Amino acid sequence: MNHDTPGYRLFRYVTLTLLSVFVLAPLYVMLASSLKTLPDVQGEFTWIPASPTFQSFIDIWHTVPLAQYFVNSLIVAVAATVLSVLVAVFASYALSRWRFRGSGSFKGAVLATQMFPGILFLLPLYLLFVYTDQNLGTDLVGTRTGLIVTYLTFSLPFAVWMLVGYFDTVPRDLDEAAKMDGAGPLRTLLQIIVPAATPGIVAVCIYAFMTAWGEVLFASVLTDTRTRTLAVGLQAYSTEANVYWNQVMAASLVVSVPVVAGFLLLQRFLITGFTAGAVK
Repeated sequence: MNHDTPGYRLFRYVTLTLLSVFVLAPLYVMLASSLKTLPDVQGEFTWIPASPTFQSFIDIWHTVPLAQYFVNSLIVAVAATVLSVLVAVFASYALSRWRFRGSGSFKGAVLATQMFPGILFLLPLYLLFVYTDQNLGTDLVGTRTGLIVTYLTFSLPFAVWMLVGYFDTVPRDLDEAAKMDGAGPLRTLLQIIVPAATPGIVAVCIYAFMTAWGEVLFASVLTDTRTRTLAVGLQAYSTEANVYWNQVMAASLVVSVPVVAGFLLLQRFLITGFTAGAVK
């Protein structure tokens, strides 16, 4: 198809317009609802708030302990991201640069873990955590540590698989040049390979952080009132007497800011990293 034809340009504009409306309309409804009072939200829907107010953005911090949930989510997401990337960098470099017995099977096993839905791991992980608590005295249920370990089981296999593909695109001549200069494998990895693979590493960081930040199923089972994360804590705006829809919308907008801001700032690394890793 010729991209300069009027028909193609019209098709492109119509498609982009429809996609923009599909994405932006729910966001506008959230924003408009967050600027309404609760009676206005519960009444007949209107696109424009009759009496706009920012009171819901103030009330969200008092109705539920949103700040505590925010801190829990931040600690869990950052810790899971850092640990998964650290382990994945070393494991991926070994799988990319050395061939040993079972390396191919290990790569296949890592990739195969992405085939199963996460709910299949919920009961085994819970039973394993309970067994660990009863026999080793390490409390993992209802703690941030248990949630971090859980998210590692999701993000680490994907991180290893993706970084292996990305490290394979880094020329091996760089390793040989570093070796001739007297650098060992660790120094080569940290000073040569990691800087060259920055886009892929950043892409893995974004994926791991977003996975941990918005996960609901495991967080709802493995946390309590002290360690509850934002994804689960938003349910607290719904009580037996009422549902504070204006505050739900306001809180949803607030908690999405870190992910959206990080994505916009690092999207060029994300696109480059995913593209290069997918090629291999």
